[in-house]
Amino acid sequence: MIIVQQADFDAGQLIAGLHRRTQGQAGAVASFVGYVRDYSADQQTQELFLEHYPGMCEQELSDIAQQAAQRWDIIDSTIVHRVGALSRQQQIVFVGVASAHRGDAFAACEFIMDALKTRAPFWKRETLSDGKAFWVEARSSDQQSLEKWTHPDNAPQDNTAGSK
Repeated sequence: MIIVQQADFDAGQLIAGLHRRTQGQAGAVASFVGYVRDYSADQQTQELFLEHYPGMCEQELSDIAQQAAQRWDIIDSTIVHRVGALSRQQQIVFVGVASAHRGDAFAACEFIMDALKTRAPFWKRETLSDGKAFWVEARSSDQQSLEKWTHPDNAPQDNTAGSK
């Protein structure tokens, strides 16, 4: 399930829905919730405004989820990303992955999050407590996180063997 919305989300309900959709086949559900935080070291973030490219954004998130499903033995996944004006400490993103084994669920969840940070067409404008606003630039650390999945020598190993 892929959702891009302005409204807040209930992570507990999303996890329960993901587990319910697996119809008893999931032995593990791994999830991640991201929050708006201070980007500037000097001042608090007053607001983070997220724009997206409708249609293209959902398609890219769906492609990322499909790539995870091809790479790991997962049963289902959920991605929810908020757009619009968000205050500091509000939820911004949810990623949940259900699998028979925890290793696949953890790895797929981390991959999805790393991939959406660099590939999904979202743009962030931060407004600081003094009213100064600027567009948040892509960070090289986000690209490096994604690269660990694209280079076979560096990719995390499949953890399904023997995991219960």
